[in-house]
Amino acid sequence: MSGFKLLDDSSARHSDQPLGLTVHSIALPGLAMDMEARRTGSGRWKMLAVFLVCAAPVLASYFTYYVVRPEGRRNFGELIEPQRPLPDLASVSLTGQKSSLRALKGQWLLLSVAGGACDEVCSHHLYLQRQLRESLGKDKDRLDWIWLIADDQPVPDKLLPALKEATVLRVASVDLSTWLVPASGHQLAQHLYLVDPMGNWMMRFPADFDIASAAKAKRDLDRLLRASASWDQPGREPAQ
Repeated sequence: MSGFKLLDDSSARHSDQPLGLTVHSIALPGLAMDMEARRTGSGRWKMLAVFLVCAAPVLASYFTYYVVRPEGRRNFGELIEPQRPLPDLASVSLTGQKSSLRALKGQWLLLSVAGGACDEVCSHHLYLQRQLRESLGKDKDRLDWIWLIADDQPVPDKLLPALKEATVLRVASVDLSTWLVPASGHQLAQHLYLVDPMGNWMMRFPADFDIASAAKAKRDLDRLLRASASWDQPGREPAQ
């Protein structure tokens, strides 16, 4: 009997002790998916925030130029709406170096288009491009002077010394016509075109404008350079 009693007492003592349980966390499928979705959403918001920070100066400069401007101000150049981004068109420099027009992004671009033989209108445009760039003084390195040659004709040797600070590229005329468009009743080679540092064609100057009206084009350039002072970078070696 005593043996049985001892067993009973021992069992009773053990049964009176609280049970020790360890609870292990279990990853629920729904909770894991929710956390993953939150991480993805957070990453997207961060990317959007970075984009907005980078784009803010651009948006601000365009707002300043196009919206916050004195009454009565008129642009000499025609604003292009919607703007047309630089296409991925093959280009070849005079030395045979191959590239793409998109490689020109990062600075303001003042473009002319003409055949390699460079007629009187072409020569006039090249002179205007050089003079307008020089007239910008300390800001001239923020503007690239670009001549796009739309055929396979050789460039006259007499022009080469004057093109040392220009970027001269050959691009197929058919390809160019899918991007640049002349004013109604005019040809592509009759205009100068302005492209912003983001690579958007955004202005077209009147066909065949002369030296007397070049001051009006310079005012447009001055305003745009002033408005974009915080977001474009000077300096690119001319491609010959």
